[in-house]
Amino acid sequence: MKRAIVTGAGGFVGQYSIPCLKDAGYEIHGITTKKSHCDLDPDVIWHIANLLDDGQCHDVIKEVRPTHLLHFAWYTEPGKYWDSEKNVEWLTSGMRLLVHFKESGGERAVFAGTCAEYDWDYGFCSENVTPSNPKTLYGICKNSLRQMANSYSERSGLGFAWGRIFFLYGPGEQPSRLVPSVITSLLSGREALCTHGDQVRDFLYSPDVASAFVALLDSDVTGTVNIASGEPVKLKDIVSKIGSRTGHSDLIRLGALEAPAGDPPLIVADTRRLNDEVGWTPGHSLDEGLDATVEWWRRKLNSGS
Repeated sequence: MKRAIVTGAGGFVGQYSIPCLKDAGYEIHGITTKKSHCDLDPDVIWHIANLLDDGQCHDVIKEVRPTHLLHFAWYTEPGKYWDSEKNVEWLTSGMRLLVHFKESGGERAVFAGTCAEYDWDYGFCSENVTPSNPKTLYGICKNSLRQMANSYSERSGLGFAWGRIFFLYGPGEQPSRLVPSVITSLLSGREALCTHGDQVRDFLYSPDVASAFVALLDSDVTGTVNIASGEPVKLKDIVSKIGSRTGHSDLIRLGALEAPAGDPPLIVADTRRLNDEVGWTPGHSLDEGLDATVEWWRRKLNSGS
């Protein structure tokens, strides 16, 4: 039987990988640091472990002896993760995790990377064409882990792929990020303060992000694969769609905030590897994903939780 271990299994993307892994016939083991996550799905065999502790990491891999590894866990605290020294810790622990996995008989691993590894001056990001030139410690550490893991896997005979996530949204996202901050402001009758919104980005619904990772895990594709929609959209168009769904378009304030210095005008993914080689396409349109996300936040705010 295929036995998958998922790090960050209770997180924003990891939790949505569980039903996809079930459908693909995996026995699923989830690693988390939060006991509350162990109630998320009774069909998952949960393990409480801190992956930054090499002893705990080694022990849980030795106990499970997974055939497949899906690695989402990383430090992602909003406003802090871009240049936090914790990125270095996660770089180190990620490499140790991969070595323990291979030494325990693991066959194939897929790690989550980021579009922040690319040189954003190019705008259109293609895996085998656009150079890597990360500007943050987060992007540098992710890209360094990718290079190390690729080299180790090639030399050890381990099947390995690296999924570069672009811009994602969906139920359960950190409230301070763009989509949930606009949704919660408008649903609460507050002004949604935004930048000019002319930035073009590539957004993908978080359950689809998870589905793409499981499809990549279940394939034999190696190397870097962009995990994105491939569809460019202006931020102000996303904000406008949220406004129409909440009935409070009048509260949107485009241009009320300064865009960050050096904010790239365009970041869009080349998804041909994902579509053609992995054979995966999104299960939800942008409109469908926003419908579900707005309704999730509406229920959450109405329940007072």
